[in-house]
Amino acid sequence: MTHILFTEQFTFGGRVIVGIFFAVLCVMLLNFALKMFEMGYVLRNKKPFYVYTPFFLKKLSPVQKRIMVNQFKFYQKLKPKHQRYFEHRVASFISDKRFFGREELVVTDEMKVLISATAVMLTFGFRDFYIGLIDKIFIYPDEFYSLTNENYHKGEFNPKLETLVLSWKDFKKGFENDTDKINLGIHEFAHAIHLNSIKERDVSSTIFSDSFKELTELLANEESLRKSLIESRYFRDYAYTNQYEFVAVIIETFIESPSEFRAQFPEIYNKTKQMLNFNFAGY
Repeated sequence: MTHILFTEQFTFGGRVIVGIFFAVLCVMLLNFALKMFEMGYVLRNKKPFYVYTPFFLKKLSPVQKRIMVNQFKFYQKLKPKHQRYFEHRVASFISDKRFFGREELVVTDEMKVLISATAVMLTFGFRDFYIGLIDKIFIYPDEFYSLTNENYHKGEFNPKLETLVLSWKDFKKGFENDTDKINLGIHEFAHAIHLNSIKERDVSSTIFSDSFKELTELLANEESLRKSLIESRYFRDYAYTNQYEFVAVIIETFIESPSEFRAQFPEIYNKTKQMLNFNFAGY
């Protein structure tokens, strides 16, 4: 009798294990199938199958939200639905990063909100918006001395230390004139996004990297376009320092002067828009 009960228990336990194995296998196969489906969608449409997950949205404190509503123009242009997603992402970004003041500067809600909102604006078309290569954000009151090249900087990004460094004075100045195509916060976050896209293999990073490759091939193959771009001096000379500065400058230009950029160089504008999956707020 005992032998029969043991056999029945073993058989039941074996069935449970087999059932769990097949359940896990089915989930893995389904996940693989969904990834393959989305990859086909991405290759065909050059954008993610979905971007936002409208569940468990975080909120900013009343003070933080007031800062964003009153001071961040991009947020003001968004539809109410997108504003809710934007607020969630800013709150999430603030929670994910560590902010440090330098030279006795005290980090305020204004600094956290506006700096985080800049990062979220640039990645608002991405599914993964955290920019994993950034862990710490150091804020100086003004220009700072950098040991990287023993010079004074307004901002820099160090991927090895996962650190973004900004002069608060110059960060604010970048948003005072939103048509001069110079914005420190946008520029430095663009560097971080570019390098992060090289390191990561999520859908949005893949689209960014592939689109930038398409842009460089376009400029390499279209001599007349390349010549016209350089002769126009539409982008400041700093853009031609290297590919990293080129990305940062065209993204600054895209955000600050979309209509002019689209009119001057529509092919480059469209590739930049594709890189960022930027389909809102009139872009």
